[in-house]
Amino acid sequence: MKTSVNLAIFASGNGSNAENIVKYFTPYNTIRVDSIFTNKVDAYVLERANRLDIPSFYFNNTDFRTGDSILEILHARHIDYIILAGFLLKIPSNLIMAYPQKIINIHPALLPKYGGKGMYGDNVHRAVKEAGDSKSGISIHLVNEHYDDGAIIFQAQCKLEPSDTISQIAAKVHKLEYQYFPIAIEDYINKQNFS
Repeated sequence: MKTSVNLAIFASGNGSNAENIVKYFTPYNTIRVDSIFTNKVDAYVLERANRLDIPSFYFNNTDFRTGDSILEILHARHIDYIILAGFLLKIPSNLIMAYPQKIINIHPALLPKYGGKGMYGDNVHRAVKEAGDSKSGISIHLVNEHYDDGAIIFQAQCKLEPSDTISQIAAKVHKLEYQYFPIAIEDYINKQNFS
């Protein structure tokens, strides 16, 4: 049985969830964030990685879709799980096959509603608002070959008011992300590896 687990975080943008996850696991001996990967050369997550002293890697979209170079880095660094924290590209089949049931994503709505291609960020919150839903939330799920379709391992919800703007809905959902994403990762990995 493994005594420790290495995580790689994939992010495409600001990286606030990535930083939150790094800080959450910093005191741990059994689970650690090893590295951060991004497909955006100017993503602010690279600044965060540098400040947190976490190795970071950039790859272009073509390398991601067609090459095994990312897989080689992941294997060389002994990565056990991939965490998607605001990562906007569809995961290619070679990564899914290499990490079955070991790629975890967070979605800013209560799946199965409001999932699929193009449903991220404010696109999701706008759809929730336009539907007049009285609640939204987060869905943390495993990644398979289809957008937002893998097994859900955790959900949390927040109440919405009819007067909530898209940015207010986003703020409520972000609060849930920061509160629950690291805990859900920890719980899932502990059950798979240490129970």
